[in-house]
Amino acid sequence: MKFIIYIALFVSFTGFSQSSIGYVVEDLPNDSINHANIKFHSSLKPFIRQKTEKVWRGNEGYGKKAIFTITPLLDLNGSYSDSVGYRAGAGVKMEFSSEKWYARIAGVGGVGEPNNVFNTNSYYSELKGKTEYYADIRGRVSYTPNDFFNFQVGLDNHFIGEGSRSLFLSDYGDPFPFGQIRTRFWRVEYTVMYQFMREKFGSKYSSKNGATHHISLNAAKWLNIGIFESVMFRPKDTLLNRGYDAEYLNPVIFYRPQEYSLGSSDNVLIGLSMDAHFKQHTLYSQFIMDEFNLVEIRKKTKWWANKFGLQFGYKSRFKSMIGNWFVRAEYNYVRPYTYAHIDEFHNYGNQGTNLAHPLGSNFHEIIGEVKWQNKKWTAKAFIAYSLQGTNRDSSATNYGADVYESYLNRPSDYGIYTAQGRRVNSLRAILTLDYLVYKPMKLHAFIENHFRYSNLTGKTSYFPLIGIRSVLWNDYRNY
Repeated sequence: MKFIIYIALFVSFTGFSQSSIGYVVEDLPNDSINHANIKFHSSLKPFIRQKTEKVWRGNEGYGKKAIFTITPLLDLNGSYSDSVGYRAGAGVKMEFSSEKWYARIAGVGGVGEPNNVFNTNSYYSELKGKTEYYADIRGRVSYTPNDFFNFQVGLDNHFIGEGSRSLFLSDYGDPFPFGQIRTRFWRVEYTVMYQFMREKFGSKYSSKNGATHHISLNAAKWLNIGIFESVMFRPKDTLLNRGYDAEYLNPVIFYRPQEYSLGSSDNVLIGLSMDAHFKQHTLYSQFIMDEFNLVEIRKKTKWWANKFGLQFGYKSRFKSMIGNWFVRAEYNYVRPYTYAHIDEFHNYGNQGTNLAHPLGSNFHEIIGEVKWQNKKWTAKAFIAYSLQGTNRDSSATNYGADVYESYLNRPSDYGIYTAQGRRVNSLRAILTLDYLVYKPMKLHAFIENHFRYSNLTGKTSYFPLIGIRSVLWNDYRNY
């Protein structure tokens, strides 16, 4: 076995080299296009970036120059919807990089008065009266001992996929502590991540854990195939204190057979992705499976436990005389009860937020995006239509949209279909104008215009938002 590993390392021609860690941010027209090649894996974000600045170290040759920076951060937003809303915060980012180490911690804290425009996904927030107190903290420490391995620990978000949404793991939810091992050899990048999450009950938090595997294979210069697997489990209950189950620390197992061998009720998700890259064009797809029974599919019984989701999308970048452009079209579909379980400690969520798609499950969604950039100016147009089945008023029956509701309260075992329950048609459009004020702070001034329609109200609403903020991570308001 060791001989095979040594051979694999010997024939490897890809690696991390020395690196820093990027940010989980949206696709933009000015992003450099990574031309289709065997070396680059673009599905797991944030990227491990290569550092080029070096300094002469005498007999040791060239090495990386150690760099430490401190940067102030700002977060000022104001909007008017049904009520006035605002958010006012400030913070700091500290960053260090050397030959084999990289570390970053960034935090913004402040106060605000939330309304239905703001979606807070900070690590800590507490509402006292109408005032919300929040602290949004993210940090990573990365160690790259050689060209093949990278180790990370931190408190941050992650994103897996090429889409605007992800059915595997997205950054819409709250950040969580994690440990991560990534390795590259041949055409493969393999990642294992240990997740330490929590749920709040009253004023107290209770722990929940997760473990995730992701394999990215560049089968050809233009074709990437990904395999995803994740398990959610409760480390402690009234009868047993499991801690972080040692069986899930194994970095190479498949969780579904491991779950059966343990005789546990832990929640396991598996997924498959395929992405095709042609110059500046990308076709992408994801398939997520919570539970699946092919026999019931063939019988067309609409069995409740056939829980799965699909994503298909296209995105492209191109240049013109007036600037750079980015376009996207995407379709997402998730069956009822996907990601849900019997309680909060086994569902696919963290601190009351979804870890995958922000809508949860039981929906169809179509997304369109157009973005334009020219020097410091950016203009964006985003539109999303969704059809989702939610619970009916004054009913204890769970129709499968909210992943935090137990699937034990379902209406039946058969005849389950997507968008069952109260059918909600929603249309959201956002027009944004953005100006880069100061690059070292990543400080942007912006104006957003939100238009929303729902068949529940039968009318279109308009919500303006204006602000200036340091854009280090996504601040979603598009769902």
